Amino acid sequence: MTESTSTLLDVKDLTVEFATRRGIVRAVQNVDLTVGKGETVGIVGESGSGKSVTSYAVMRILDRAGRIADGAITFSGIDVRNASESEVRDLRGREISMVFQNPRAALNPIRKVGHQIEDVLLEHLQASPQDAKVKAIEALQKVRIARPDERYHAYPFELSGGMCQRVVIALALACRPQLLIADEPTTGLDVTTQKAVMDLIVELTRENGMSTILITHDLGLASAYCDRVVVMEKGKVVETAKSAQIFKSPQHAYTRKLMRSTPRIGANLRDLLPEDMPVPLTPAKKTAGGGASLLSVSNLVKEYPRQGVGGTLATLFRRKNEFPQSEVFRAVDGISFEIKRGESVGLVGESGCGKSTTSMMVMRLLDATSGHITFDGEDIAAIPAKSFAGLPLRKRIQMVFQDPTDSLNPRFTAARAIADPIYRLGGLRGRDAVRARCEELARQVGLPVELLDRFPHQLSGGQKARVGIARAIALKPELVILDEPTAALDVSVQAVVLNLLEDLKHSLGMSYLFVSHDLNVVRLLCDRVIVMRAGKIVEEGETEAVLSAPKTDYTRELLAAIPHPPL
Repeated sequence: MTESTSTLLDVKDLTVEFATRRGIVRAVQNVDLTVGKGETVGIVGESGSGKSVTSYAVMRILDRAGRIADGAITFSGIDVRNASESEVRDLRGREISMVFQNPRAALNPIRKVGHQIEDVLLEHLQASPQDAKVKAIEALQKVRIARPDERYHAYPFELSGGMCQRVVIALALACRPQLLIADEPTTGLDVTTQKAVMDLIVELTRENGMSTILITHDLGLASAYCDRVVVMEKGKVVETAKSAQIFKSPQHAYTRKLMRSTPRIGANLRDLLPEDMPVPLTPAKKTAGGGASLLSVSNLVKEYPRQGVGGTLATLFRRKNEFPQSEVFRAVDGISFEIKRGESVGLVGESGCGKSTTSMMVMRLLDATSGHITFDGEDIAAIPAKSFAGLPLRKRIQMVFQDPTDSLNPRFTAARAIADPIYRLGGLRGRDAVRARCEELARQVGLPVELLDRFPHQLSGGQKARVGIARAIALKPELVILDEPTAALDVSVQAVVLNLLEDLKHSLGMSYLFVSHDLNVVRLLCDRVIVMRAGKIVEEGETEAVLSAPKTDYTRELLAAIPHPPL
């Protein structure tokens, strides 16, 4: 990180308004922000704090309902607010570039990634039609994509999340801009991919003498990679200071609240809750997990045909296990583990290690190639996934999905979403009885009853997460599979949801299989942890023992990749 020598971006008294059905909403109010040449500035805050809106205003990419109501934006001596659209269009990509939060959404799904890089180069006259392909492949090389000449021809859906993020970075840096704005560039990435992406951004921006704005709700990330940090709350800047200073001695109550809610070594679940929140009566303690076995997985294998070997038609016309060994990819490779009654077990590893595939097989949404899944003495792996949905056993195993928005039907109210499993398998009849049960579940997960008649788009991320949890516990399951249930949530909302999950486990006597790449969260919630790599289990044991004294290099690499704020 480099000390600023002169100002590149100067934002003064910025106010942004949006026209809504309920009137004018001020998303950003009187924001001051400066970025020096060669400086990395972090903007931190929770959803709705105005972080992204501020960056969109700087790039003049607000949607139709938004407008800059007041203030000045000066970039390298140019009055951005009053510049013509053609002048701003010339700035975008060439002088100011952006890495968006969702890399797949930022890429054209029906255009090869190499051609998309060419488009940027040609638009800003950084290449000719004759050398555009060569320069696009060079851009892919710079972001450390293996076999860039092959990836040039790939579509976004053929690439992993981490690789898509690298393509987006290649697009953003193709024209060597002076300022890079990275909007939550590591959301949804595992810790090692997150570190690789952030190290790559830092390295490439240093090489080109660029400045960076890092927008994040991850305080650890901000402390590790930023020279200065700007804290935003409800559209306003509440604190600005050098990174080391703001984490050592936060001045504003909101900054202290964010730091308190951040999972960290030495903290317990109750420590994360806001100081003004009443603590539930149930103690937040991990159980010893000494009960009888509830789930036993033995030699579980899942194979897929390799890409390009026979394709979809071959899959349709071949029966299970008929693929020659050379033509298959083993996503899960002979794993065995156990979950006891009342126990929480964490399943961790990088993207592609097989943890989600494992959870989908345990949930019986996906058939295993071979192996056994014994639930309460019955081998449920022998039951086809499509038949399992209608069996009474389905009530006893439920799931909370990763994305609280995508996992809810947008046409269902919260009450209808919670009631869905009750209607299907709950055996409860009568509108009034079902509604009463929905209200009981809402109270149980801390969702205000008056929100039950709202649709998902009318709920916050934390409220949608509570709807997903209420739906999962509606049938009083014995095992709940939690697939990254807090990955998309702000740290303070995450703290409340994690405490809720712990309390529900105790009060309802449930067991958890917690799939996550956040080892700090696993440390807080889980009794034992299983570490997966390339489809195999490489280490397992009691959480504190594994995370405090890991036995394998791979687990040590995962732990070393976690950015820790100096709390």
